Amino acid sequence: MVSLNFGRELRLLTPSQFDNVFQHPFRVASPLFTILAKPNQLVHPRLGLTIAKKRVKLAVQRNRIKRCVRDSFRLHQHQLPGVDLVLMVKGDISNTPNSELLKQLERLWSKIARQYIALQSS
Repeated sequence: MVSLNFGRELRLLTPSQFDNVFQHPFRVASPLFTILAKPNQLVHPRLGLTIAKKRVKLAVQRNRIKRCVRDSFRLHQHQLPGVDLVLMVKGDISNTPNSELLKQLERLWSKIARQYIALQSS
């Protein structure tokens, strides 16, 4: 049976792990998010979130966005290759409904898988 948990092994935890992704990543973007991705040496993807106060003012809204992202990642983790991902918010998306966030994220996960395959084949 496939596990759909979001444990510590699926997260970027230390600043050095984040810095590694910021050095020479490949990018995927949507109107709401930018995701930086870099292949890792693991068989599973890892996710890090950076949602700045400058972009989304209220903590309640930042936490809602993080919950949506984590849940979407948790459900799509088995479709993603072994990459480290850092998700960043582009603008103030505090009024965007959850359904729109999830739709954008689903498109981004598939873009990441396609770009990873293209990188590996080149």
